[in-house]
Amino acid sequence: MTPTDMTMDWVNRFPGLARLKPETRALLQSRSRNVEVEAGTMIFGPGKSPEHMLFLLDGSVRVQQVSETGHEIVLYRLPAGQSCVLTTACLLAYDDYSAEGIAETPVQAAAVPRDVFDDLVAQSKSFRDFVFAAFSKRLTDLFLIVDEVAFQRIDVRLAHKLIGLAEGQNSIATTHQKLSVELGTAREVISRQLQEFQRRGWVEQGRGVVRIIARDKLAQLAGHIS
Repeated sequence: MTPTDMTMDWVNRFPGLARLKPETRALLQSRSRNVEVEAGTMIFGPGKSPEHMLFLLDGSVRVQQVSETGHEIVLYRLPAGQSCVLTTACLLAYDDYSAEGIAETPVQAAAVPRDVFDDLVAQSKSFRDFVFAAFSKRLTDLFLIVDEVAFQRIDVRLAHKLIGLAEGQNSIATTHQKLSVELGTAREVISRQLQEFQRRGWVEQGRGVVRIIARDKLAQLAGHIS
């Protein structure tokens, strides 16, 4: 991941930064660098120390936790127009990453050096408010994930995930492995549950695809999520 000169006024793309003083906005703009990576690239990973705060301008980044046994769970996705809160947490704590960030699509981001981040957190209330507001929202999202994994039934969570991934369509390009990562469970668990959905006539399975047959049944089950 190699920074290049930032030529666009990227600060305007983040509403939370609009309240910054003109000199603070100018500092962010002048000291930032443009970062471009290809889909599939690991942007950061465990044991690495962040040197920049990242503001995603284009694309999507998947942040996931991988256990020592290779078990994976998606913690969150970072869409364009947001800052990476895991990077923020590591910068604030002077700590290394404990999870990995993978570019799901070609990605463009603005990278702000650590020293600029430290100075602005200390000196600019508006920037500090922006950082902690984003941090607070993402922390709430992570608590919801913990609640789902610990307390929600897997059939309910899978139905909810399938409805979300379908985005109004009837065909979902995915695999049992990908769904297991999304839901933080074993692939075999997903396979058994999809087989049960298929037995009920709710879905059909193909190689790398799941087709929704009875959306209303899945939606009814998915509605049990609190």
